[in-house]
Amino acid sequence: MSMQVFLLPDLGEGLTEAEIVEWKVKPGDTVTIDQVVVEVETAKASVEVPCPFEGVVGELHAAEGTSLAVGAPLISITGGAVADTPAAHERYREEERAGSGNVLIGYGTGHGPTNRRKRRAAAPQVSGNSTQATNRSGACGATSEQSRSHAPKVLSPIVRGMALQGGLDLTSIGTAGGHGVITRADVERALAGSTVASSPEGVTRIPITGIRKTIADKLSRSRSEIPEATVWVDVDATALLQARRDLDASIDGVKVTLLAVLAKLTMIALAKFPELNSTVDTAAGEILRYENVGLGIAAQTDRGLMVPVVPQADKADLKELSERLAELTELARTGSLPAARLSGGTFTLNNYGVFGVDGSAAIINHPEAAILGIGRIIDRPWVVDGQLAVRKVAQLSLAFDHRVCDGGVAGGFLRTVADFVENPVVALGSVR
Repeated sequence: MSMQVFLLPDLGEGLTEAEIVEWKVKPGDTVTIDQVVVEVETAKASVEVPCPFEGVVGELHAAEGTSLAVGAPLISITGGAVADTPAAHERYREEERAGSGNVLIGYGTGHGPTNRRKRRAAAPQVSGNSTQATNRSGACGATSEQSRSHAPKVLSPIVRGMALQGGLDLTSIGTAGGHGVITRADVERALAGSTVASSPEGVTRIPITGIRKTIADKLSRSRSEIPEATVWVDVDATALLQARRDLDASIDGVKVTLLAVLAKLTMIALAKFPELNSTVDTAAGEILRYENVGLGIAAQTDRGLMVPVVPQADKADLKELSERLAELTELARTGSLPAARLSGGTFTLNNYGVFGVDGSAAIINHPEAAILGIGRIIDRPWVVDGQLAVRKVAQLSLAFDHRVCDGGVAGGFLRTVADFVENPVVALGSVR
């Protein structure tokens, strides 16, 4: 009986590896075509991967908590039928370009996004080095009998590197899964124990991996490459809050959030200052100015900072913008954002006021040229018509790439947004 070897498929978006979060099957289980067999986590999203084969699970090629490169053996299936893998993959690509976001890899589209599950301490049975011959499509490949008696204790080079960098003796690391394979969780647990025991300050080493590493790399590149400057201004947001309440009552069936109103005001202001809807092509020595706005919304999630994008946000009316932002917020909250929804941004809006802070010198979301932020809205003394009054006041800040414009443009844009916030009815009335 033949053995089909399913390789970790092309993840798209330039991603080259994924971490095994949770296996949904175990050796000996019977699977069908398009059945979800594993949940993986990439640098951009946590997704479930369906299998293009049917039959009996013969082998799982990676333990939970370890990283696997694209094109490496993922799971072996004995016997059964094979899906039309290339056709299904192309069907996924078409759907992803259209923004459906059904699945990360298009071997089937019947499985919608689900909430992430907590990682289990135990890992499934995993063998040693594989000797199967496989092709890049993951369609099929012959296999020889696996030698399990001499399986290495560390299957992942990343896990081995973590242990060696932490000064750990591999022979002294205990395994939690009962299978004798050292996983990332085992190394992290050993590192935490050794550093706390040996350091008088109780230092714990936390590896920078996954989404945390992606965030760190992107922000580091932004700070090293972009000559940014920041401008800010305090605004009277009393009328903005009232306008949001009025709009919430006037648009049937749609809850208009403060973020949606701010997003719409930002789109109107960007139309007057298109220089900020740009990026710099350093290799070509050119500024690329975009016709449409891919609006990124900075969102803090359980997986870290993410910036989901509303494509062509400048063409959306307030109702549509509210609906699309609500959808993105829910996907981010549940950890179900497809990778395609995290790319294509040209300008970012950041509501850091939700953290109870007044201001922030935000880091630009590379390769964009600007990020607009708003702090918390609180009661403060404010002069109105020459009289001191208590008003709802917030601070707006704009970090911008000084290569795309000078302070006059940046200040003009920020002042325009501030004027819109203080008199939103006029601004919104001009486009409704």
